[in-house]
Amino acid sequence: PMDMHQRMAALLELVLDEIAEIQGAARKKKRATRPRWPMIVMRTPKGWTGPKEVDGLPVEGTWRSHQVPVDNVAKPEHLRILSEWLRSYRPEELFDDNGALVAELAELPPTGRRRMSANPHANGGELTQELRLPDFRDFASKVEKPGTTFDEATKILGQFLRDVIAQNPRIFRLMGPDETASNRLSAVFDVTNRTWLAETLPVDDHLAPDGRVMEVLSEHLCQGWLEGYLLTGRHGLFTCYEAFIHIVDAMFNQHAKWLEVTNRIPWRRPIPSFNYLLTSHVWRQDHNGFTHQDPGFIDVVMNKKAEVVRVYLAPDTNCLLSIADHCLKSRQYVNVIVAGKQRSLNYLTMDEAIVHCTRGIGIWDWASNDTGEPDVVMACAGDIPTLETLAAVDLIRKHLPDLKVRVINVVDLMKLQPEAEHPHGLSDAEFDALFTAGRPVIFAYHGYPWLIHRLTYRRTNHKNLHVRGYKEQGTTTTPFDMVMLNDLDRFHLVMDVIDRVPGLGSRAAHVRQHMEDERLRHRQYTREHGEDVPDVRDWTWPY
Repeated sequence: PMDMHQRMAALLELVLDEIAEIQGAARKKKRATRPRWPMIVMRTPKGWTGPKEVDGLPVEGTWRSHQVPVDNVAKPEHLRILSEWLRSYRPEELFDDNGALVAELAELPPTGRRRMSANPHANGGELTQELRLPDFRDFASKVEKPGTTFDEATKILGQFLRDVIAQNPRIFRLMGPDETASNRLSAVFDVTNRTWLAETLPVDDHLAPDGRVMEVLSEHLCQGWLEGYLLTGRHGLFTCYEAFIHIVDAMFNQHAKWLEVTNRIPWRRPIPSFNYLLTSHVWRQDHNGFTHQDPGFIDVVMNKKAEVVRVYLAPDTNCLLSIADHCLKSRQYVNVIVAGKQRSLNYLTMDEAIVHCTRGIGIWDWASNDTGEPDVVMACAGDIPTLETLAAVDLIRKHLPDLKVRVINVVDLMKLQPEAEHPHGLSDAEFDALFTAGRPVIFAYHGYPWLIHRLTYRRTNHKNLHVRGYKEQGTTTTPFDMVMLNDLDRFHLVMDVIDRVPGLGSRAAHVRQHMEDERLRHRQYTREHGEDVPDVRDWTWPY
């Protein structure tokens, strides 16, 4: 072992010199090329310097040295082995009688700025520069009437990110597993390229050594890259297909835990937030199918401490822009943004979107017809659930015009929790004012329905809460067939209202039957034509 220490120390000196030489040459040329970084391969026996044997079985150099090689130290023989093992490191040469490090060793560690924790590169908050953000309102979609115009939300966001990169060419990067174009963010290539230091071919597209977009088909690498980038004081966004972000569940867990712990360390400066953009989501996998349908990363994130995680579901383009601006400015959080990339309706003007996203939850008066106490609350979170909820409200107005309906849209999922559980949470009085204390609530949700129940189980009216969402029914099919497979479609939401509003069941039996017939008609149409019925595909808010 002592020979190994000497060899390792000498090798580290050599490697550091080689790294400095590579960096110096790159800075001198002002152009990065693909370097051959030194790599150390060290082979030692597993459990080296540990007990040779325990209970007559070999330990050092075998799988038995993993974790706890000597357990049950109440046994005298095991206690003897443990004592000999620990004493083999000669602690009497390292510590004095009071357990303090001996003076000659205490003088060896660096002092002042040479300490590891005092190095600003290990405390990235000290190096962080504020992002120069364009005014997101300049990219607003024009909305003269709610639910009548269409946009591709992430395509507009790509234009915003293009200008973010242009204004911050040294401190912002976009990471993703080869999906920047697929996720409709191609506008960023107006001002930058994909980072690439190796050989390029004539068929290659937007590859350059100084590119600010880092793509590789490995979610693990993208997560690690962005973590390192943030930990050294820079900013970024990780964009990914919603289903495949699960690949980094464990890495997310560790970063969130690290943020939570560092919040309690006074010398740790806050770092830029880790921002996820999840798109190509569960409800619009038109050609990929069941393997690409999983909205469960939200559930994983919601298990973490309230002080470090945030989840936002954008109902339309202007809300997505407002959310993105907010998240890029934030510090010391993990922000998860869920948004669609396909053509979808716009509902709110930019001013309305800013107010709505700042509030995080709210009644959409233009979609509601309740005065005073509603007969039913129609709640929604996510772009497709919002669309289906509004279409269901349209059907209710046509077939049950006397029914008083309140429409609530949720952008910030944390709002559903009690204020004692999350700083964004609503008080019981605020929650009851929105969702009532006793009326039926039909909640159309982007992900797995039980998450909404988890967040609201303490609420007064939880017993009247009925949630529709994704329930692992999927295939390669049309957008509307997907929501029908999971009972999230507009017709089923109307049926839920009829089933749950007291006294409505028998009076509206003919309407309920009509809704069932419509579901059958639409399913048959998709099987015969391979597309959705035009009155669903082209539906807009008619009021």
